[in-house]
Amino acid sequence: MHLLPDSRELGCTVVGAHVHVRHRANPNGALAKSRFPRTVPASDAVLAAYAGYQHERAALAGEDGTEMVMVNLYHQPLGAPMTYRAAKGWFERLAAGCGFPVRPHMLRHTAATNWVRAGIDLDVVQALLGHASLASTTVYLHARDEDKRRAVEAVAAGKRYR
Repeated sequence: MHLLPDSRELGCTVVGAHVHVRHRANPNGALAKSRFPRTVPASDAVLAAYAGYQHERAALAGEDGTEMVMVNLYHQPLGAPMTYRAAKGWFERLAAGCGFPVRPHMLRHTAATNWVRAGIDLDVVQALLGHASLASTTVYLHARDEDKRRAVEAVAAGKRYR
């Protein structure tokens, strides 16, 4: 992750805060499915949330020395990279509190849908998700009834939809 406005001094040519997504072996077995590396820009909201997480992480686990983003904060070993089992348990507790199934992959669906609703072109959404095919991206799009209504009304009024 390069969270600085300019990371050229670190040898990175990407401008602005961003995350590098690359396929590699990690100590906890987590991996990016994509065989092709890419970067995803990080918004100010993401930077603020991550800063809050880092503050909580340091208070609970101390300086753990791992470069892994998600670490154990509430069970032993504190500060160790979060395993699949720990992450699954975290989402199961979240789902129990919400009253409906919650899975990590839902975050990708939500991001893709929100990007489309914000008027982002599908090829940009495809690149952000790291898909080689646009057909893979369309699986992530979820039109609501109000989206369909707005589209029909815009065309009927002779306006551009968005």
